[in-house]
Amino acid sequence: MTRSVQAFAYSRPSALESVRGGRLLGLETSGGLTPTGAEAHPRFFSGFLSSPRAAARGLLAVADVAGARYYRQVPRASLDPVVTGNGDRLRFESFSGCCGVYARLDVGRDGLDGAETGHGTTNVDVNNPLREALSRMTGDDPLHLRVGPDELAVTTLDGAVVEKKVPLPDRWLRGFAEAQVVSAGFDLRAELTAAEAVRFLRSLPRGSGSSSRGAMWVVPAGRTLRPTTRPAPGAVCLPGPHRLVALQRVLRDATALRVYGPVADGAATASAWEVVLPGMRLTLTLSPDPARGFSGEGGVLEALATEEAAEDAELVSVLLAWEPRIDPAELAARAGLTVERVRAALIRLGTAGRVGYDIADAAYFHRELPYDADRAERHNPRLVAARALASSGAVVLDGDLASVASGERRYQVREADGMLSCTCRWWADYRGKRGPCKHALAVRMARRESVVTVGGVR
Repeated sequence: MTRSVQAFAYSRPSALESVRGGRLLGLETSGGLTPTGAEAHPRFFSGFLSSPRAAARGLLAVADVAGARYYRQVPRASLDPVVTGNGDRLRFESFSGCCGVYARLDVGRDGLDGAETGHGTTNVDVNNPLREALSRMTGDDPLHLRVGPDELAVTTLDGAVVEKKVPLPDRWLRGFAEAQVVSAGFDLRAELTAAEAVRFLRSLPRGSGSSSRGAMWVVPAGRTLRPTTRPAPGAVCLPGPHRLVALQRVLRDATALRVYGPVADGAATASAWEVVLPGMRLTLTLSPDPARGFSGEGGVLEALATEEAAEDAELVSVLLAWEPRIDPAELAARAGLTVERVRAALIRLGTAGRVGYDIADAAYFHRELPYDADRAERHNPRLVAARALASSGAVVLDGDLASVASGERRYQVREADGMLSCTCRWWADYRGKRGPCKHALAVRMARRESVVTVGGVR
């Protein structure tokens, strides 16, 4: 697995402190991007939390996921959560080490006591002493949240710096992008009251043994969810139910549980589980199988395979302004593009961590993860292989058919209704459910090249 090492430099450790009139939760920030450019220690928020205990538990849940591997559990360094300020909310995000669980805590204006936030994205320090202090919070005494350094810290930034060096697998960035693509196809399938949500979640197996590794299905039954052995109409896949253990942190303050997923077609699928809290939401999105991380799903490959999407993404990125909700139609009008091309551009931007998707809002949002924009593309094996095939002349086009010479074999790729199918083993195994194979991608590239050449652009 390709890894790089990223250093998170903080002015001091994050801490929960007793102050006059309550407590202060100071979350220290590392380098990040804001509307004015890169900052070493951006400050996004200073104000009171409306539901201190729920916010503390929600932040701990996001940190739990960042430090967990739900498949082949081994000790590993924990990646500090990412925080984005969108003006009217704060979003805390993390991914599990196995890349199969994506967690996000959205704290809205109601949860922030009506205060505005700054704009930008950075990492926040969540260290072990802070986790222990947050775990001990039992009441709802006033809690002041500060995201970023205070004035005293700003004046002492030349002093000691707390630095963490964490190995970052490249598949984590691909996981953020793929989770965004798959969740954009989800719909609300069920909503449970607080009491039913607690009852259902506490009934799930917590261990990672064989009984909890596979996919189970649930169907709405009255006010609750009923397990089923097959994907009946309206069923939602719950792959690896033990991976919802982080939600146990917030059950005491839950007001509802919302379940999202695609239309069941018989195969195991990803799903999202959102616990509604006072003024905030905690969402866990699960990959289709505990042994299958989001990074290999391939939903972004079509967008990465075209130069048009790359050019559109560059234009669209200039128009983004840290919006909590991105309107593709409005962006299309401003950019002079079709809505379809804007959506492809947003997927492309997602591979660089520059946009995410909020299922509850059914909308993209702007953020800027600290990754090289071309990193996901460079390290995607199928995309790299497809480019090699296309550039080597291995693709022969013949109307709706194409042949691709790969190794000692030649594969047939057919296009119907805009979809490509292939005679390779990958297509036979997944039928497009994990994105196109390298042969289909190579055909896409070759067709794009032939159109550009015939059009006289080159």
